[in-house]
Amino acid sequence: MHRQIRALLDAGHKVTYVAPYTYFNVTPAVPVTAIDVPHRAGLARARSALRRGVKDADLLMVHDHELLHALPYRRPPVVWDVREPVSERRLARAGRRHNVIATDAVAGSATVEVVPEATLVSSQPPPPGDTRVVHLGRLTTERGVSELIGLAERLIPHGIRMDLIGAADRDVRPLLRDAQRVGLLDWFGYVPNRHALRMAEGALAGLSLASPSVQGMPTKVLDYMGRGLPVITTPQSAALVERVGCGIAVPLDVEAVRHAVLDLKEDPVRRAELGARGHAEARLRHHWPDHAAAFVSLMQRCAGVPEHALAV
Repeated sequence: MHRQIRALLDAGHKVTYVAPYTYFNVTPAVPVTAIDVPHRAGLARARSALRRGVKDADLLMVHDHELLHALPYRRPPVVWDVREPVSERRLARAGRRHNVIATDAVAGSATVEVVPEATLVSSQPPPPGDTRVVHLGRLTTERGVSELIGLAERLIPHGIRMDLIGAADRDVRPLLRDAQRVGLLDWFGYVPNRHALRMAEGALAGLSLASPSVQGMPTKVLDYMGRGLPVITTPQSAALVERVGCGIAVPLDVEAVRHAVLDLKEDPVRRAELGARGHAEARLRHHWPDHAAAFVSLMQRCAGVPEHALAV
């Protein structure tokens, strides 16, 4: 919504966005034609929603490989945007029928066009503080909600609060509401991306505590880097953090994360160095406005339409 769709709208294109708005209690933050669908809708309902969405469209982009089984019979060219690792066989099969784009961390096939993973990088973020940690993005069991709540409880005696900024799956919302009610943390729910990034600035660290079942590097890691925050992450998304030297990789264990947070709290020089390294790398390679025009041009080529004529 805040990068790809925003870039298409800024280039003068029209966008219809099919998503589970009601489930996540989200209102589109950009001027799109919205089609609401149930969360994890079955293939029949997904196909019906896509059929409505592609009327008069020049291109259909999907972000979930399951939707490739729900494509309408009458449809424009299709782009599959791959965000998590998938098999080479699946990529090759999809590439024979559709356009496939992926980040360089996922790509590895001649059938895939690379679209760099990117964020909106602050020009001059404040230095990391020492009184709160932050988690950006969707909150689910697989993305460590239980560990986040347990961590929040153990950080309070050390004068550190936790901010959770993002929509949550229904099964974890009661846990989050209860934790907020007793004062363990602050859960803000869905916040538009630009505002969420500004809210994260000045935190002690940004947290990415995904379980081993979640593959690939979460965008939130780049978001933290782009806001000058040290990153505390679990091993499966640690490659970039370790290469750049902008954070700490820990097991998905509350005590291990707590120790990492407290180590950073006691070392303001290290906090500043980690944040500065991440920010410099994000500004050099992962600033979305540097890649937006190339993305729009790629979508126009996939659709086979002239500039400013695209409807998605």
